[in-house]
Amino acid sequence: MAVPKSQEVTSLLQAWGQGDEAALQKLVPLVYDQLHVTARRYMAGERPGRTLQTTALIHETYLRLVNVRQVKWQNRAHFFAICARLMRRILVDFARSRGYQKRGGGAQRVDLDEILTLGSEPEPNLVALDEALQRLAEMDQRKSRVVELRFFGGLDVKETAEVMKVSADTVMRDWKLAKVWLLRELSEDKVHGA
Repeated sequence: MAVPKSQEVTSLLQAWGQGDEAALQKLVPLVYDQLHVTARRYMAGERPGRTLQTTALIHETYLRLVNVRQVKWQNRAHFFAICARLMRRILVDFARSRGYQKRGGGAQRVDLDEILTLGSEPEPNLVALDEALQRLAEMDQRKSRVVELRFFGGLDVKETAEVMKVSADTVMRDWKLAKVWLLRELSEDKVHGA
């Protein structure tokens, strides 16, 4: 899979942001494969028999993006960061709609290391992770955003630093500290049966 040139994607994003619908038509094929990789990573941990499929997640993300007009697109990394946030919201909303209660509802809890591997393990509780990320955001918005961009967005350290306008070293520090904090939070939830 060839990764599109960042400048080409950025130009198309900016043109689309200024109302050029033809730019959107050119953009979609350039970013679709990367969105598919991101969506597949999210969906890999889902349990067998799930009703939401990878392609449906991409299409739902696309539908929400098409209706976004107020975003001033900065670059490719910014685009994928927005897509990551949308995918996170879609998956969490979908998990909640399947009957999960706020604190578990019988869902199996997993810790962040298991979630980060996203292998063929049972479905990670995205609701629990989302709630933990919200608690982290209340204490430290930047660390929460780093996790969202790296884990949900699939951005590397450099891309995350670019989106957040901080150094790569800051991203790495925040990533490490946030992982430890989230592991503790998810472990405490598991121990307390919350």
